[in-house]
This record gives sequence, C-alpha cells and structure tokens, in this order.
Amino acid sequence: MSQITHIKSIEHLTHDVLRVVLDKPEGLHYIPGQAVDISLNKPEWSEKKNCFTFTSLPDDDHIEFTIKTYPEHHGMTNELLSSKPGDEVLVYDPFGDIYFKGAGIFIAGGAGVTPFIAIVKNLAQQNKLNGNKLLFANKEKSDIILEDYFSSVLGKNFINVLSKAEIDGYEHGYISAELIKKYSDENLKYYYLCGPPAMMDAVEGQLKSLGIAEEFIVKEGF
Repeated sequence: MSQITHIKSIEHLTHDVLRVVLDKPEGLHYIPGQAVDISLNKPEWSEKKNCFTFTSLPDDDHIEFTIKTYPEHHGMTNELLSSKPGDEVLVYDPFGDIYFKGAGIFIAGGAGVTPFIAIVKNLAQQNKLNGNKLLFANKEKSDIILEDYFSSVLGKNFINVLSKAEIDGYEHGYISAELIKKYSDENLKYYYLCGPPAMMDAVEGQLKSLGIAEEFIVKEGF
C-alpha cells in the first residue's frame, strides 16, 4: 500500500547529499532507525521504488530523508536533484531492523549514517544520549554529513575517520578492530552498524574478532 504526499523542501547538506522534506502521510508510524520505500509519482518513475531511512522523528509534523545523490546512475537520486516543492511522492510501509536497544557505538560508513541521525536526534531529545558514540567513516572532510550537529550533541564521542585526508583531530584510514577497541567502553554493550555492504562485512568480522556476540551487533537484516 502506498500514499501520495508532496515535497515541501529540498536543500543540499553536502556537495552530494540532499535533505528532502515531505508532508507527513496520515497514519504513518515508524521507529527511529527505520526506512521506507518511496517513488516519484510521475511517468516512468512511479514503479521505481527506492529505500531511504527516515531522518525525521515520529512525532514531527513532516517526514525527512537525507539522501546521497548519484548523478552518474541516472536513477531516482539524480531525478531528485531537479525535483521541486509540490512534486508528488509515493510513500509505502516503513520497515527495518535498526533501532535503539541500549547504549553503544554507532559505526557508519558514508550515507549509512542515516538511521543513526534519527536515533541520535531521538536520544538527544530525551536527554539519553550520554555515553553513546558515533564512529563515522568517510573519504574527505567535505563528505561528512551533519558534522556540526553531531559535534554539538556528541562532543568528543563523535569520532570521524577519513580514508583520503589527514587532518588533526580526525582519525586517518579505515575502521579497524584496533580503532573499534580504542573507542570501546565496558558500558557500551551494543554495536550498531550501517554502511556499504563490503564495509559492513569487514566491520562485522572485526567485531567478532574482538569477541562481540552476534546478539549485540545491530544491523539491517536481509
């Protein structure tokens, strides 16, 4: 089942990431961290569903998505670059296995940070963010989504890892078992994981090498 809604606004968060705000469909319910299929309600696009994570909160009067664009793919994200307020969007039923289970480390690669945007916002709103950490991997500093926001609410618990840039105050390289161990804390039981498939496979292997039980690794199930 789908519902028709409309784009309220579109803006750039980074050079290749959009914040897309839509009117909230009536009766829509979701948990921070969940995602939904959407499609553009126009010829040749209405049957092409894409999955995006809500970066708004369930109580907001709108829904929001933070979307990385890939113009070279000539797909929906490229089409969104030329979309405008008032355009119709089809929204389907929310789903997803990523949601907050307890204090932990959020490990994200690129646009994989999107489920954690909603979870962090929700925890911050409830004053329950204390102790949680975000380990965020990107290529360059300019790729970091919502750096100012995460810095403001997480402070030193926001750790950036850059693979192509060496900058003071930022970790350099890739997320490794050593890096995870460096920022682990006995009070942080859960490891939340979202990113490109190859990265997720690698990090899950690193977590298991550190003795983290599968029940404490939270990721999207396929």
